[in-house]
Amino acid sequence: MHRRGVGLAAFDRKQTTKRFEELSNSISQSQVTHLNNQLTQFRTALTHFASTHRDKIKSDPSFRHAFQQMCTSIGVDPLAGPRKGGWWAELLGLGDWQYELGVQIVDVCVSTRERNGGLIEMAELIRMVSKLRGVSGGSITEDDIVQSIKTLEPLGAGYQVVDISGRKMVRSVVKELDDDQTTILGLAQEHGGRVVEDMLIQRRQWSRERARTALENMLLRDGLCWLDDQDEEYGRAYWVTSAMKWEA
Repeated sequence: MHRRGVGLAAFDRKQTTKRFEELSNSISQSQVTHLNNQLTQFRTALTHFASTHRDKIKSDPSFRHAFQQMCTSIGVDPLAGPRKGGWWAELLGLGDWQYELGVQIVDVCVSTRERNGGLIEMAELIRMVSKLRGVSGGSITEDDIVQSIKTLEPLGAGYQVVDISGRKMVRSVVKELDDDQTTILGLAQEHGGRVVEDMLIQRRQWSRERARTALENMLLRDGLCWLDDQDEEYGRAYWVTSAMKWEA
């Protein structure tokens, strides 16, 4: 048998494959270059907009909210950027302002933790932070709180915005809420913070043992409620402090 050498057809195939690889690399590099150019243009436009409207973004909560929504809709995280503090610090000079607000959020959450177990309603947090800042502190929005809480993530302290029955609350302790706790919190919000075993039995079809165990866990283990053992109607009622209204 004779060994056959590489024919012209095989040679052409190798050449064709090589050309396709070169073309593919060329197209990929072109796409990368085009994408980089688009990102540069986008960054320039965003920088111009932020610089032009910097004062209004700082002073007007509604305008600041609209700017945050715009950033979110196009996939830009204002707290993520090439420098410490992200876009807020680099483009708007809001880095220090955001961190200052974060410190005040911590102040309120820690000072109220003993009475609410580390779970405070968003509206209550905004009210207390605004009071802490005083008139000169300017208006604070829910978006401002959310953005500042993101700056607290590196602390690993568990600060997080959670949704309880359609209401936003801020958790400041490292523990997850289980399903029973979430159910009780939702019910407490409907009744000004007061929950009794019979509510859970009648409205959630729980057994008395489950209702009592869940409420006792929230009282003794988690510190999320207080016990009133002289309730006029049932003799024993639990007050979920994070669902109560506070004036102080």
